[in-house]
Amino acid sequence: MPMPGQQKRLFNSLNSTSPDTLHQVVPTNQTHIPCHGFFVPNELFLTLGLLSLVENVMVVVAIIKNRNLHSPMYYFVCCLALSDLLVSGSNLLEILVVLLLEKRVLVMQAPTLQRLDNVIDVLICGSMMSSISFLGAIAVDRYISIFYALRYHSIVTPCRAQGVLVGIWVSSALSGTLFISYYNHVAVLLCLIGFFLSMLGLMVVLYIHMFIQACQHARRIARLHKRHTIHQLSILKGAVTLTILLGIFFLCWAPFFLHLTLLVLCPKHPTCSCYFQNFNLFLILIICNAIIDPLIYAFRSQELRKTLKEVILCSCIFRRQLVIGWDEDE
Repeated sequence: MPMPGQQKRLFNSLNSTSPDTLHQVVPTNQTHIPCHGFFVPNELFLTLGLLSLVENVMVVVAIIKNRNLHSPMYYFVCCLALSDLLVSGSNLLEILVVLLLEKRVLVMQAPTLQRLDNVIDVLICGSMMSSISFLGAIAVDRYISIFYALRYHSIVTPCRAQGVLVGIWVSSALSGTLFISYYNHVAVLLCLIGFFLSMLGLMVVLYIHMFIQACQHARRIARLHKRHTIHQLSILKGAVTLTILLGIFFLCWAPFFLHLTLLVLCPKHPTCSCYFQNFNLFLILIICNAIIDPLIYAFRSQELRKTLKEVILCSCIFRRQLVIGWDEDE
């Protein structure tokens, strides 16, 4: 969190591009080559954050409202939306405090500001950890539903699913707290990097295996119908879906974790210092992932889309009734 008149973003313990940061990890006066970080205006953070917030709130409300969506698969999707909601909400909160401090509307003592900064950092770090964890949980759930279809309901029971959900939330909260508390320890950064690589590896292995299985299934169908085009179209569709799933995850999260990796490998190297100056861009990519996740994992469900339409329709009717009531009172 910035002091009045200073520009500083969340995760200041990692953002080594500003000499005014409260948590100084990497001295930036070591840079000897000209480099310019990608400027990200506060308005862009606000716009993307609000869009993500609205999207994920809609997903959570729809899943809670529709009892047909009260299944382990949608539990994971709902918690993913809740994690992304927290990522966006904490970023919005940080931006609002930044603006209020700069406009002198909000005045806080340095110790209080430091504590607030730590709370927001823990919130966003924990929600990012939970978001990645639920992406991995969704991949495992889909893998079981395909390869163990007949035993799926006996393997993924509501009780076990709830246990996994609680475990992810608790471990994410603890991880976020430890990370912010011991941000300057290399072991902590290595743990975070290892966590990302393990989740990436898990998703790559599971989704590629599912893709291979889908291709084999399409090949058998093509042989039965003696249509080679069916097989080709199925492979193409599966390849596109796989590329979208893994590509978006990698593109949105890899720059941030590469930032962590460079903090370990070359914290004082000029080239690495130039990369550090794009930290705000990496946060924007994470928020973009929170916007895209509902499109991939939630809005593709016809049942969920139907519930969303009902929720939007009910809210419009309620708002219209309020307007009519106000007019009658006047």
